[in-house]
Amino acid sequence: MEMSVLPGGPMSGFVASAVEYMVDAGQRSILFLDVMRRRGDQYREHVAQTAPHVLQYAAELIIDGRQLNEPVNYALVRIIPPAGVEIDPARRPFIVIDPRAGHGPGIGGFKADSEIGVAMKAGHPCYFVGFLPEPMPGQTIERIARAEARFVEEVISRHPDADGKPCVIGNCQAGWAVMILASLRPELFGPLIIAGAPLAYWAGVHGKYPMRYSGGLLGGSWLTALVSDLGAGKFDGAWLVQNFEGQNPSNTLWTKQYNVYSKIDTEAERYLDFERWWGGHVNLNAEEIQFIVDELFVGNNLASGNIKMSDGEQVDLRNIRSPIVVFCSKGDNVTPPQQALDWILDCYTDVDDIRAYGQTIVYTVHESVGHLGIFVSGGVAKKEHAEFSSNIDLIDVLPPGLYEATFEAKGADTTHADLAAGQWVMRCEARTLDDIRAMGGNSPEDERRFAAAKRVSELNLAAYRKFVQPWIRGMVAPQTADLMRNLHPLRTQYEAFSSQNPWMSAVKSVAEGVEENRKPVSKDNPFLAFQEQLSKQIVHVLDSWRDSQEAMSEAIFLNIYGSPALQTALGVDPKAEPSRPREMPAEHRAVLDKRAAELRSSMEKGGLRESALRALLYVGSARGMVDERSIEALRLVRRDYAGARLTLPEFKTLVREQFFMLLIDREAALAAIPKLLPDHVDQRREVFAAISEVLSASEEITGERAIRLQQIAALFGLEAGEQPGRASNIAPFDAKAKAS
Repeated sequence: MEMSVLPGGPMSGFVASAVEYMVDAGQRSILFLDVMRRRGDQYREHVAQTAPHVLQYAAELIIDGRQLNEPVNYALVRIIPPAGVEIDPARRPFIVIDPRAGHGPGIGGFKADSEIGVAMKAGHPCYFVGFLPEPMPGQTIERIARAEARFVEEVISRHPDADGKPCVIGNCQAGWAVMILASLRPELFGPLIIAGAPLAYWAGVHGKYPMRYSGGLLGGSWLTALVSDLGAGKFDGAWLVQNFEGQNPSNTLWTKQYNVYSKIDTEAERYLDFERWWGGHVNLNAEEIQFIVDELFVGNNLASGNIKMSDGEQVDLRNIRSPIVVFCSKGDNVTPPQQALDWILDCYTDVDDIRAYGQTIVYTVHESVGHLGIFVSGGVAKKEHAEFSSNIDLIDVLPPGLYEATFEAKGADTTHADLAAGQWVMRCEARTLDDIRAMGGNSPEDERRFAAAKRVSELNLAAYRKFVQPWIRGMVAPQTADLMRNLHPLRTQYEAFSSQNPWMSAVKSVAEGVEENRKPVSKDNPFLAFQEQLSKQIVHVLDSWRDSQEAMSEAIFLNIYGSPALQTALGVDPKAEPSRPREMPAEHRAVLDKRAAELRSSMEKGGLRESALRALLYVGSARGMVDERSIEALRLVRRDYAGARLTLPEFKTLVREQFFMLLIDREAALAAIPKLLPDHVDQRREVFAAISEVLSASEEITGERAIRLQQIAALFGLEAGEQPGRASNIAPFDAKAKAS
């Protein structure tokens, strides 16, 4: 035993490690408190601004929504490209619309590697739609939609020579707002990128992410009305943020802060940057939040087509004519994939139904990133959003249908890697509705449960408005509402640690001395390892508590609202099978029949462009996917062609016409190809060479594609097995998929 306390013995090493750790832990504690002080001061500075935001880009105000005839607290700004970023004025503009879900604007341009950043890197002009903390009097969701339509019109007018209508990105809550507007004004939009946006609010699977049960467990939207009345007609967005935080208590109560404490020398600035946005709470008018909760969260009326505007126009997502890109994640506990995608099951019977509406829907499902990571993660921006931006024209000209976007890292063995931009190769692979159903979803019993919860919400809200609301409104003055907002726990936690607290002023001076004498602990210190293990245990306990609470809330919801007696009392048939999807309107069916007849009569009209594109679509469809390399090869073949070029909208129209001809009557469409070709065999041979080159850009032509290509060779009057040479300057079509 005596030997253990000799200099250099085991005990002395233990003591040295303990002292080293205690010095480091003490210093980290002081520096962490100083970060909390800086966070509080930053919060006070941020909320004091008239137009607080976290955009990392300079911007020029284009339209102030407060000056419109129907004023709103939204604004359109043009993003000024930073030095070294070249914008191609001929490329379609991008418009990023930020979510107004309790936080302030700017998350879409929070970093250089962001939605805005990657779009500008791809050469696109960029615009941003943000908002102010306070709503305008009388502001409603419908009024905001009309203002955003005005914003899009302004962007279109500024780019008359662009190669397509604006691509609009709607993040989270802005996603459903964009979908509503695009269904009402489809002529304004190019492709839509809907990121992490809930569209089918009842959808989900048992045992995961039970936020969808909240409305039923709280008795519906009467509580929303109460909070708005206590706010003197305004709903405090801090309550929405608190709901988000409640979904992940281990991160809220421990991990987020511990990560800064344990990495105080490297993580402070990143943490403060994020907290500037996270703590920038904004308000909504009572009418706005009531619409959101009643029509969307509890009512689920968006996907079912039961929302009507003040003029009686119905919101029908099937009216959207632009390609819709849906980006979601399995790791998103706020908008799981079912809520992002199951609106497709509500709207369409099968893929042919999607095509009948001329719809192109592309979805991609990330394996792990969380809800905020969809908008904030630099890795996501440099992969998924960068590929969407670089290939937005490819998406725009896809034939109607349902696709999944997949991404493959480029490597040494990647075929024609030079034809793919960036570090990834994007493919759009054909899918069916069964692929979405395979992700899981509601049973008919679940649908009846949510229908019952919706009915309870309507009854409780009506009772609150009749018996309680007049009393609450009479008691709450604007000054009282402001006081309650200022005392919200999410606000006081920032204020308490700011320099307004005299104790925190002392922390600042001590922290300055600590930074000068900083002594970080060694990586192999056993006490540091124990600290990490303790942190993991705390996270495990909090996660277990969350899981138990979620399991209990799910069981309560399923049992209460699954009661046949309750459903009967509420007017919900316990044996009813929910109607899904909605039937196609008779007038739309008549339009389809007329258009089909027109296409049948046009199969023998056209020339090289029509025949070559029809052949490409026929052979390429055997693969069931479209690869960005094939589109780039198509562009390169076309680049030096001296003839008249098609604009992107013209090319898109041509693609759809030829695609639908093949869909209506494939045999007749193929049989008509020889009648469209020139008599000169060399011209036909060169066009066939171009077709072959495009088809082989991503992989060797084998199997069914090879069989179909031989069919096309025969239709072109070429001998079977004839090997065409490389195409030179002649090509019959123009995708304009990318800038040269």
